[in-house]
Amino acid sequence: MSIPQSGGGPIEHYSQLTEYLESGCKPRDDWRIGTEHEKFGYCKDTLKPLPYEGKRSIEAVLEGLRDRHGWNPVLEAGKLIGLEKDGANVSLEPGGALELSGAPLETIHETCDEVNVHLREVKDIADEIGVGFVGLGAAPIWTHEEMPLMPKGRYRLMNDYMEKVGTMGRAMMRRTCTVQVNIDFGSEADMVKKLRVALALQPVATALFANSPFFEGKLNNHKSWRSRIWRSLDDARTGMLPFVFEDGFGFERYVEYALDVPMYFVYRDGQYINALGMSFRDFMQGKLPALPGETPTLSDWADHLTTAFPEARIKKYMEMRGADGGPWRRLCALPAFWVGLTYDQSALDAAWDLVKGWDAETREALRVTASESGLQAQVGDIKMHDLAREVLEISHAGLASRARPGAGGLVPDETHFLNALKESIDTGKVPADELLDRYHGDWDGDLTRIYKEFSY
Repeated sequence: MSIPQSGGGPIEHYSQLTEYLESGCKPRDDWRIGTEHEKFGYCKDTLKPLPYEGKRSIEAVLEGLRDRHGWNPVLEAGKLIGLEKDGANVSLEPGGALELSGAPLETIHETCDEVNVHLREVKDIADEIGVGFVGLGAAPIWTHEEMPLMPKGRYRLMNDYMEKVGTMGRAMMRRTCTVQVNIDFGSEADMVKKLRVALALQPVATALFANSPFFEGKLNNHKSWRSRIWRSLDDARTGMLPFVFEDGFGFERYVEYALDVPMYFVYRDGQYINALGMSFRDFMQGKLPALPGETPTLSDWADHLTTAFPEARIKKYMEMRGADGGPWRRLCALPAFWVGLTYDQSALDAAWDLVKGWDAETREALRVTASESGLQAQVGDIKMHDLAREVLEISHAGLASRARPGAGGLVPDETHFLNALKESIDTGKVPADELLDRYHGDWDGDLTRIYKEFSY
């Protein structure tokens, strides 16, 4: 979940909303890669989730990273709720999952180095206090009541609102984890093509990264229960955004969509002011009930954009949001997958050619069946396994064309970061399938084995 944004001063003209998004356009040489991943923390002896405070807690992990590894504290109401260093942030998900929001980097080599350093630092602190971290799409055993709510004002407001819309909002907040990548665009036209490809192919990412076949100690009959949860969260702010594929789509149309997303809050002087369900359009006219007579700033607009949760979204960059959290190899594979598809023009064109004939019903059906069946999903004549193979080949070609070397030039490009996904294509099995094999095999139905065998 996002931290308070710094967008700018007062909004005096409606056009500033569109200009804010347009200001993210960058020349190709300035395109960067930002990778985010979340992971569940637990006490090794009890296998219970970490509380916020105490000897074995989220706070203790943050304090250790601060004191031993040079991270700078981020406080809210006197509570340590995050860290920052060198353009990266460590933050807390509502139920205590730990998130790294990485710095904007030039290559996947740098991204993977960043992930490895972070996981090493976290393990250094966690081992000392008897804590572990595991990368999964959904908490496999814990109930809602076992999950603490972190001391962030944004989360308290969201927690209340989630009870009034959809059915699974609070499960998303406390018991799901993801890996995401943020990418840049060069122009409005570039943004449009990338967002269309991102939305259409997000189900492929959901299938390849599916890693949540258990929930509350039981099989849930889905490969990605995390994805299933998002489908019953809040229709006003989630989904596949069919309007993105309509003629004339651009920044202005996305602004209209975001204005229709109900508000959560306004951030003022370190406090989150309740604006649940209120209208940003009213805010623009000084008619927001929570702040009568006051009009928004660009920082308010930036904050509001973080409360829309479609499968791919734009701010000053684009976020790919369809993948489950998982093992470390896939934390590097996700940015490689999307950078290969979107940062080489030939690859982007090939990806668009692959999906441009699909209608909204096909895209939504792929989203649903990907969460249920992973690579075994099928919609009409589209077989997910074959589609994923073709998409991965396009991504591989895009990374090869980028030709960004690593390891001091010893590694010619970034294609090897796709190896984990190639293995899934070769075997037909994604992480959820491996978990199911273990559950029905040597685990003999004992889900507690997942912590020891799949932790970082």
